[in-house]
Amino acid sequence: MFTAQTDTLLPETLLIPADAAPVWPYQARFRRTTQALADELFGMLDDDLHPVVQLLAMPTDTDLPAHFLEAGADALPAKPFAGVVARGQDIQSSSPWTYNDRDDLSPAILRRRQEGRGLRWAVQDVLNTLDVDTHYVHFAGWPILINDCFVITVLRVQRKALRAHPTLLPDRYYTDGKPLATSLAMAVMYRFNEEAVKNLSEPEPGAGVMSRPREAEELLRAAGRSFLDTPAQALGLDPAVAQLFVTCNTISSLRYEGAEGVGRLLLARRHHPNLEEIFALTCPTPLTDYRAVRKLLEMTTPDVHLLADGENVYALGRQVGHYDTAREDLFAVNFVTHYAWELQHGTHLLLRAHYGLPGLPRARLSRTSFRRDLKRTFGLSDAPKVDKLWDVVLEASRQKHGTLLVITTEALAEADRLKLQCTLIEPVPLTPLITRLVTAIDGAVLLDPEGYCYSIGVILDGTASGRGDGSRGARYNSALRYVESSRYPCLAVVVSEDGLVNVLTKDTLPKVA
Repeated sequence: MFTAQTDTLLPETLLIPADAAPVWPYQARFRRTTQALADELFGMLDDDLHPVVQLLAMPTDTDLPAHFLEAGADALPAKPFAGVVARGQDIQSSSPWTYNDRDDLSPAILRRRQEGRGLRWAVQDVLNTLDVDTHYVHFAGWPILINDCFVITVLRVQRKALRAHPTLLPDRYYTDGKPLATSLAMAVMYRFNEEAVKNLSEPEPGAGVMSRPREAEELLRAAGRSFLDTPAQALGLDPAVAQLFVTCNTISSLRYEGAEGVGRLLLARRHHPNLEEIFALTCPTPLTDYRAVRKLLEMTTPDVHLLADGENVYALGRQVGHYDTAREDLFAVNFVTHYAWELQHGTHLLLRAHYGLPGLPRARLSRTSFRRDLKRTFGLSDAPKVDKLWDVVLEASRQKHGTLLVITTEALAEADRLKLQCTLIEPVPLTPLITRLVTAIDGAVLLDPEGYCYSIGVILDGTASGRGDGSRGARYNSALRYVESSRYPCLAVVVSEDGLVNVLTKDTLPKVA
C-alpha cells in the first residue's frame, strides 16, 4: 500500500475556487445523472449504504492543484490531492505492472493504461488516508483525460453498512490483473465505476447520459455474474469464461414434471476432504446441461446433495467433518424455490438471486425501517403500538406459503367496500396467534394502525399503472396497485413463498418503468 504524503500541500491561495470555470460544459449534468444511478443501484442492495458521487479533477499541469467539480456539502478537501499526478507517475515507474495486457493493444493505449493505474493508485492512497477514523469509505474510479484534466469518479459509501455484508478473501485477480470481487457489494461498486468510466469516455460526457428504466437492474445482473467468478476461480476454473451465475439462474428457472426445483448443489473439487460421495455418475453431467441437472436435483434430500466441481455434476453425496472456511474451496448453491437460489459459504449467505436479479442477504425485516415507515405513513410513533404491529408483522413473515397484510387508516370502511370479495370478521386486535390463523388462507388481511383486524381473505383492487414487476407474483403486484391507488394512508407487507418480505408505502413504490 502506498502512503499518502499529505504534508506537501499547495498554499491556500492556489486552490481553485468552487466557482471556477467548468472542465467541460456538461459536468454538472453528468454528476447528477451518475448520482441518480448510484442511488438507484445501491438502493436495490442496501438502503444504509447511502452512496455519494464526487468528481475529482487533476490538471495535467502538475503546478496546478486538484479540485472537486460541482462540490457540495459532502465534498472532500482538495488540498490532500496536491501533487497526486506526480505521485501517480512515480508509482507507475517504481511499481511495474506484473500482469499481461491484451496482445492487440497499441503502445499508446498500453501507455495510457499504465498512467491510469498509477494515478488511480495514488488517488486511492489519499482516499484511504482521509477515510481513517471516519464512518465512510471512498473508492476511486479510472482517470479519464478531459480538456487537460484527469477526471476521476469518487464513490463514497457508509463503512458500517459495507462491512455488514459477508465477504470472501481479498487479493484474487483475473489473468489481466483486474481484481475479483470479494462480495456482491464490491462487484456492484466495480460495475458502477466501469459504467461511470464508459460515460466519461464519451465525446461530451453528460450530454447524452440518460438513465434508462432498467439500467440499474442490468448493472446489478452484471455484478452478479462477475461476483460468481470469485468462487469459480477458487474451484480452479478460469473466471473469464466461467458462467456460474447464468448456470444457477437457468437451473432454478426449470421445473420437472411441473414441480419447482428445491435442493442443494455443493461446489468443490472432487475428493474434497469435507465431501462424502454416496454414489458417483459414470459419466459426469455438465452443469450447462440444465435440464439434466434439474432432473438430478429431484434425487436430493435435506442431507443428500448434488456434488459438482464447477463444470460437471459427478456424484450425489453429503458434507462431512468440520470445514475450514479459510480454505474457501467449498461453496453451496441452495435452490430455494422456483427461480430463486442462494450462494452460501460456510454459514454465510453471500448472494440471493430472485428471477435472475441478485441481491444481498439481509434481515427479512428491518425493525428500524418498519418503524420509520409507520411514522412516515401514519405519524405513528407510540412505542407500545409500534411494538404491537411489529409482532404481528414478524409473525406474518413466518407464514410458509406467503401472505399479505394491509394496514390502512380506513380499514373499517375498506372492509365494507370490499365485503363481496373478502370474509368480514368482528373487529379483533391481532396477536401473534390470531395472525398465524388469519394468514393461513389466501388473500390479504386488513387492519388499522391500532392493530385491529376487520376482514381476511381480501381480494384487493387497484388501478393498473406503469409500476409493477413482471418477475414477482400476483400478491406483490396487487399490493403495489392497491397502495398506489389508495386515497388513504396505507402500508402493505408482502410475504412471498420464497421468503422475501417487502414493505410497500407510497414513498417506497418502485419507479414507473
